[in-house]
Amino acid sequence: MKEIRGYLHYIYNVLRKKEIWIRPQIKKEVLWLGNQYAGFYVVPELLNSNSIVYSFGVGEDISFDKALIEIFSCTIYAFDPTPKSIKYIKEQGNIENFNFSPVGIYKKDCSVDFFLPKNPNYVSGSIYHENTLEEKIPVPMKKIQTISKELKHIKIDLIKLDIEGAEYDVMDDILDLGMNIPQILIELHHRFSTIGIAKTKDLLQKMYRAGYKIAAISPTHEEYTFVFIGNAVV
Repeated sequence: MKEIRGYLHYIYNVLRKKEIWIRPQIKKEVLWLGNQYAGFYVVPELLNSNSIVYSFGVGEDISFDKALIEIFSCTIYAFDPTPKSIKYIKEQGNIENFNFSPVGIYKKDCSVDFFLPKNPNYVSGSIYHENTLEEKIPVPMKKIQTISKELKHIKIDLIKLDIEGAEYDVMDDILDLGMNIPQILIELHHRFSTIGIAKTKDLLQKMYRAGYKIAAISPTHEEYTFVFIGNAVV
């Protein structure tokens, strides 16, 4: 019943031009990892014990990352500059195959103003000043190229972006570099009034032109799973 209500809400927003009517473009076996709030679909055939995963925006929930480690034994590199997230990760102690850096990802190496939630029960901050965000703090940001160079990674197998609106600038950078990452998981934030649906439509077209296709979409129609297929015919 909950999924039906969610789907009807999605259709309603499509009709109001607040949402995009879109379905998966390729047929792949997919697996939901993580809980209802922090999870994503992944394509299992593209993951193994040698896989390198970059998980940007972990908040206070690493159920997705733990599932990747448990099922595939891959190595996770997690990133989040949010104070609550940094505290939460420290409290978890050492987790095998899990590495954390208190920085965010952006289109350049810099310090940016990060707007924190007004509600003390919320975690995620954003570079966008939405109505629900009030306090701001400076946080360190790095480009994907800087991060991968520091970690000495030539190949990244999966990137997850749950970065509260910064995904548009970050994906422009990733696509410009031609990294051809096999899987990219993105929570899209066109629901933000400061972003809007046009930015998501533009990003989707850029992804398609770069050789990516949508393999799965979450029931909330916020989390998208992209697979790189290049110029292959599907």
